[in-house]
Amino acid sequence: MTQPKPGARPDPAATRRRRRVRARLLVAAAVAVAVVAGAVAASVVRDRGAAGEELSIGLIAEPQSLDVRTAVGVPVDQILVDNVYQGLIGLAPGSIDEFVPVLAEEMPEIADEGRSYTFALRRGVTFHSGSPLTAGDVAASLRDTLTAELLGTDAEVLEVDARTVRIELAEPNNQLLWHLANRPGLILEGGAVDGLAQTANGTGPYRFSEWDRGESITLVRNDDYWGAPATLGTAVFRFLPEGRAAVTALRRGELDVHTALLPTLRPEFEGDDDFTMIRSEGTDVFTLAFNCSRAPLDDPRVREALSRAIDVEALIEAQHGDGRALGSPITEQEPGYADLTAVHDYDPEAARRLLVESGQQNLSLTLTAPDHYDRAPLDLLTSQLADVGVSVKVRTVDFSMWLDEVYTNHDYQLSYVDHAEARKFSNYADPAYYFEYDSERVQRLYAESLTTPDRTEEDRLLAEAARQVAEDAPAKWLFNYTPTNVVSDRVSGFPESNTNSRINLEGVTVRR
Repeated sequence: MTQPKPGARPDPAATRRRRRVRARLLVAAAVAVAVVAGAVAASVVRDRGAAGEELSIGLIAEPQSLDVRTAVGVPVDQILVDNVYQGLIGLAPGSIDEFVPVLAEEMPEIADEGRSYTFALRRGVTFHSGSPLTAGDVAASLRDTLTAELLGTDAEVLEVDARTVRIELAEPNNQLLWHLANRPGLILEGGAVDGLAQTANGTGPYRFSEWDRGESITLVRNDDYWGAPATLGTAVFRFLPEGRAAVTALRRGELDVHTALLPTLRPEFEGDDDFTMIRSEGTDVFTLAFNCSRAPLDDPRVREALSRAIDVEALIEAQHGDGRALGSPITEQEPGYADLTAVHDYDPEAARRLLVESGQQNLSLTLTAPDHYDRAPLDLLTSQLADVGVSVKVRTVDFSMWLDEVYTNHDYQLSYVDHAEARKFSNYADPAYYFEYDSERVQRLYAESLTTPDRTEEDRLLAEAARQVAEDAPAKWLFNYTPTNVVSDRVSGFPESNTNSRINLEGVTVRR
C-alpha cells in the first residue's frame, strides 16, 4: 500500500477502514475474558533433529479466530502475542507491568508533558512474509488502533522518517504505554488484517505453521528472527478441555507443563518430586455480574444483599487456595488498588434484611456462565444465596453463546465469568458495557486518572472510583484467581506469572 508522507494525516479511505477495524477492536479489547480458567498444558520433548526441542502447550479453549484485532477471549493472546506478533514495546516475560522495548530500539522519548512519544525502530526486522518492517507498517497499524474510543483523546501517528515514528496526543494519557504493550500495539504488515483470521504474519521468534481445527495450533522457530534465537524448535498448542485428560497426559510423560490446574486436582501432585506446583500471579478476577438495568437488580439494595450473602473466604477455600479476596475490580498488581474487602462483606443477616426492605424476600434469579468452568464454585454460590432466601438457577452455555447473550445483547440477570484482562477499570466507566452500570462520578474520576502525569494522583483517583464502584455493587468480585501451574522437572524457564493472559516462550527449554 502507499505510505502517507511524514506528518500527513490519513486520507478519508483510510479513515473509513480505521472505523471498521475500530469497531472490531473494541469488541476484542472490551471482553478479553478468560475462557482459559481451567487447563493450559505443555508437553514432552520429541526429537525433531535440526528443528530442536518440541513443547506441547494445551489450552482449554480454542481461539475462534487468529485475527489479533478482533478475536474474543485470551487463547489467541496466549498463543500469538510475544511469540508471533510484537509491538514497539512489550511486557517482560512473565511480567504484568514491566515495559521493555521490542521493535523499538529503546523506550520512547516522551515530550510535551506526555503528549508526544517518539520511537526509533530496530534495524534488520522482517515479517515472516520476508518483507522488512517499515515506519509505514507501524503507522498504519497504530492509526487503526489508537482511537479516541480507546484512549479518551485524539491521537495522530506520524512517520518522521524511515526509522522513526511519533505518536502525538491531544491530551496526555498515562495508559498509552500499556496499550502499546498489548493487543492495540501489535504491528502488522501494512497494518492489514485481511486474511489473518486463519493464519498469522508477525515479526516474532516463532512463525505460524498449522492450525488443525479442534486439535492444535503449531508454531515453529523463526530462523530469520532479528533477536535472540528461539529456544524451542516447535511449540504445539493443543486444545484440552478436560482437566483430567491433561493430568493423565502428565503422568504418562506426554505433557511437561499444565497451567491453571483445576483446584480439585492439586492434591494429586502434592509431594511428587517429578513436578512443581507454582501459583501464577495475575489479574484474573472471577466476577459475579449483576445486570444493573434489569429489575430487581436495578435496586442497589438487592445488589448489596446478594453481595453480603456470599462468603468469599469459603469460595477461596473451595479453590484449594487458588485465589485472593478482592473487594473491587482492581487487583494488587494494578494502579489504584486498595483493600476494599470490608465493603459489603459477608453478612447473611444484613442480606436478609435488605431483601425484606426491597420487597424481594422470595427472589428467584438465573445465572448464566460459560460451560468450561469448574462447577464447584457455582454450586457453593447457589447454596450461599439459598441460605438468605434467593433461589438461583445456573445455566451453563458455550462460551460463544455467553458472548452473544450476555456480553453483546445484555440478556441476563446474573453472570459468572473470569475477567483475565488487566487494567480494564474502564469497563465500569462505560454505561454500554454489559454490566449496564452508569455512574457519572466514576466516569469523571476515571477520565481524570487518564490525564494526570502524577502516578500517585492516578492511584488516588482510581482508588476513589473503585470505592464508589464497590459501594454501588454492579458485581461481586469473588476472588483474584491465582491458577496453579504444574511444571515437570524437565522444563526450565516457563513463566510464573500472567500465564492466563499470555505465554511468552522466551527462554523456555526442555531437558532431553
